Amino acid sequence: MNDERPRLLTGDRPTGRMHIGHWVGSLQNRVRLQYTHDCYFIVADLHTLTTRPEKESLARVPDHIRQMVLDYLAVGIDPELSVIYVQSAVPEVAYLHLILGMLVSVSRLERVPTIKDMAEDAGLETIPFGLVGYPVLQAADILLARANLVPVGRDNVPHVEVTRELARRFNHLYGEVFPEPEPLISDVPVLPGIDGKRKMSKSLDNAILLSDPPEEVERRVMRMYTDPARVRADIPGRVEGNPVFLYHDLFNPDTAEVEDLKERYRQGRVGDVEVKKKLARALNAFLEPFRERRAAFEGRAGLVDEILAEGNRRMREVAAETMALVREAMGLNYFGVGG
Repeated sequence: MNDERPRLLTGDRPTGRMHIGHWVGSLQNRVRLQYTHDCYFIVADLHTLTTRPEKESLARVPDHIRQMVLDYLAVGIDPELSVIYVQSAVPEVAYLHLILGMLVSVSRLERVPTIKDMAEDAGLETIPFGLVGYPVLQAADILLARANLVPVGRDNVPHVEVTRELARRFNHLYGEVFPEPEPLISDVPVLPGIDGKRKMSKSLDNAILLSDPPEEVERRVMRMYTDPARVRADIPGRVEGNPVFLYHDLFNPDTAEVEDLKERYRQGRVGDVEVKKKLARALNAFLEPFRERRAAFEGRAGLVDEILAEGNRRMREVAAETMALVREAMGLNYFGVGG
C-alpha cells in the first residue's frame, strides 16, 4: 500500500447481509476510493456489545461477519487494495480506548445526539456505560489507524467531531501523534425502507438485500409504500418523496422510462403495479452482477478466513506502530511496558 496516499477508515457492525441502502450510502464510495486512498475497512464486532451483549447475539456474530465480507467482495471491494479486518482481532483497540476515555468528559459524550437514538432503536430502557462511550471506541478505531478521512452519513458527523477533539487533546498534552481526521460526508440522502417511514434496516424488515434472489426482490418491491392518497390508478399521484420513484432515480438507468413513468403517474395514467414491476426489473438487473460474484466467492472454501487473517495481520502492524508512538509520547515506556 502507498503510504503517500491519504488513509481512510470506515466500516460496519456485523449484523449479517448488507442491503441496497448500504450500497447507496457507503459501499459504492468505498469501491471508488480504494483506488485513490489507503483504505481500512473495519468489521466492528466490539461495537455490537454496546446494544447486544447477550450470548445468543454474540453466537451469531461469526456468520454475520462472513456474510458481510462476502457482500464486500461481491460489490467490488478488493482485499489486495484494501485492508479488511476484525476489530476484536486487534487488542490495541482496547488499549487506546482506555487512554482516550481519560481525555473526555461524560457530559461531552452525552451531547452526542445519536446515543439516545441508538438506545431507543435497541429497546434499551437505560443507557449502559459502553454505549455512552461508543464515540470513544469509534475514536480508538479511527486514531489507531491514524486515518485522515472517515466516510460517514450526516448523522454520524458528531462522532467524528469527538474523534477530532480527542486527537487535539492528546496532541496538546503529549505531542503530535494523531492526524485530525476529516469527515467525508456522503451526498446521498438516507435511503428509506420499503415501508417509506424509516431508513432501511434488516431489523425493521424493510430492506432489500444485495443478495436477495430475483423473486424476493420483486416480492419486496410490490410491498413498497407509495402515495397513500392514491387509491386508484386514474388518480394523479405524488412523485416527490415517493420511495418507488426515489429507487427508480437511483437504480434504473433508463432515464427516459423513469421520466415517462413520473409524468403518467402525476397525470393518473399509470398504476402502481406497472411502476413497481419496472422498478423490480431494474433492481434485479442492477443486483445480478453482485449475486453472481457473491456466489463465486462463496464457493471458494476458506477465502473469507484467508482475507481476514491477512487483514488482521496488516492492521495489527499499524496498531503496533501507533501504540509505540502513543507510549513514547506519553512516557509510558517504563519497566518494559513498551515491549
